[in-house]
Amino acid sequence: MSERQEDFVPPNLSPRGLELRPEELADGVYALMANRIPKDNNGLIVGDRAAMVIDSGITPGVGRYLQEVVAELTDKPVRYLANTTFHGDHTFGNSAFGDDVTLVSSRLNKASMASISLEHEKELRLSSMYGDDGLDDVVTWREPDLVFDRFCEIDLGGRVVHLWHFGPGNGSGDTVVHVPDAKVAWVGNFLRHHGIPPMLLAGDPVGYGRSIQSLKAAIRVDTLVPGHGPLAAAEPGISWHLHYLQHVASSVARLCDAGASVEKALDEVALDDPLPLSDVVPGAGPEEADRFAALVRSNHRLNVLLTYRWLAGTSAIGQGG
Repeated sequence: MSERQEDFVPPNLSPRGLELRPEELADGVYALMANRIPKDNNGLIVGDRAAMVIDSGITPGVGRYLQEVVAELTDKPVRYLANTTFHGDHTFGNSAFGDDVTLVSSRLNKASMASISLEHEKELRLSSMYGDDGLDDVVTWREPDLVFDRFCEIDLGGRVVHLWHFGPGNGSGDTVVHVPDAKVAWVGNFLRHHGIPPMLLAGDPVGYGRSIQSLKAAIRVDTLVPGHGPLAAAEPGISWHLHYLQHVASSVARLCDAGASVEKALDEVALDDPLPLSDVVPGAGPEEADRFAALVRSNHRLNVLLTYRWLAGTSAIGQGG
């Protein structure tokens, strides 16, 4: 869904000032964390024979910078690049990786990239660049070479990586990259730190909840590496998201059933327990904290809007409309 509420706050994803700071979560398992929230995080998984990088950044320049960061951490060749979503801030850097790197993602992510024009995707990301002209360097959009429907296993030599598609969430093809022996998962836009709402771009909080339940049943994970924002403990992160989605779905449904307008839903469906930036960035100043709070609130209001539109659409379908 492309609709946004009038007060929508685009996340600042400009690569200007971006630094990727490695955090080793297990031997050879690195979260590459952006120095400024909510810019994109990445990842590196190292085996005895090869390495895998997770997501490639919003421009080819970020993709090249990412490879420089990786080269400081390992001398193993990067043989795989996993995309957690098709969104350009995670995939426009794909073209910076050579043909010797196999790009892997869900079949639905590749289908989205094939069906959406590069120019349209760039236009969608433009407001998140905040005046940065870096998207001018994006002239090709490399699609995945290797796709899977639900599950894929890749052996890097002494370390096995599992890639999963659990169902619709932020988008149709969300891909989770799981390192079973480290109990770490890169979750892209699918999950975030508790207290930071996801973006319900697929519009369906009920299906989203089922997808998270599938993840919870299928994998054992202690640490989540979101595509944006701070590292998260799997619990309470997973439980918070399930509660949040149920809250949005039931609250908006109640208002829709009562004939309330979308404006009334936006005003009345509150966000419980939003995460203050000071909880994860102790040195954050008041201006930075205010921007973060506005972004969190904006994500929530977008979810209310899209849930309202989704419920209205399912009602029309049920009535034969």
